[in-house]
Amino acid sequence: MKISCIQMDMRLGEVDFNFSRAEKLIRAAVEQDGPDTVVLPELWSTGFFPKELAPCADQAGERTQSVFSALAKELDVNIVCGSVVTKRAEGFFNTAYVFERTGAVVAEYDKTHLFTPSGEHEYFQAGSHICQFALDGKKCGIIICYDLRFPELARTLALEGIELLFVPAQWPEKRTMHLMTLARARAVENQIFLALCNSVGTAGETHCGGHSAIIDPWGEYLARAWDGEETITGEADFAVIDSIRGSINVFRDRRPGLYQIH
Repeated sequence: MKISCIQMDMRLGEVDFNFSRAEKLIRAAVEQDGPDTVVLPELWSTGFFPKELAPCADQAGERTQSVFSALAKELDVNIVCGSVVTKRAEGFFNTAYVFERTGAVVAEYDKTHLFTPSGEHEYFQAGSHICQFALDGKKCGIIICYDLRFPELARTLALEGIELLFVPAQWPEKRTMHLMTLARARAVENQIFLALCNSVGTAGETHCGGHSAIIDPWGEYLARAWDGEETITGEADFAVIDSIRGSINVFRDRRPGLYQIH
């Protein structure tokens, strides 16, 4: 599977501009690199995050689903549509949508770990389920930004058989080392491919540091971005997973009866 991560710079709270920009960047990526799957960052339509959510929110994700369902079908490409602010009866959510080539929505995921240091939990409701889905016959999962710091989440998805984990993010520049270390660790410890799509630019007081990456199960970079707006593309050869698990089978050697995780 050829994957393109669009390391996007967005304008805080300017939803129409960001929708137009995201579509333009997806079209350019498909034309230039011919990926099977394109990925957007976390909260690409608003930045992270406007304090007034109501004017920026996508009611039940209707606009996102309408625009990107049609785009996926037109371009014959899978779109992992980062995440957007959605409004539902229960409140506001940080929600990711995934579209397959036909335009069908194959996954919807609400961020489960909200970043309390920035007050995200005061504005958003936390999700209550993990998310796995198939793209082009491959089992995939998705987590969002701060979720990356919780290894139990990625391991749960790996135990359910995913081969590729998508991580849209709005990770600040000052903690880039954490981002890269954690992303590689999640790929290596779970013996999966990982597609990290971070943003760049400034939203309020937060400056996002980019460094999006496509990482193989050995922890090697198949593609890597730096700190400006750019698109990176790498190809995942899923036969590598069988090879790695044949030589270092951590799933066979696990001893879950000893683990006390609650």
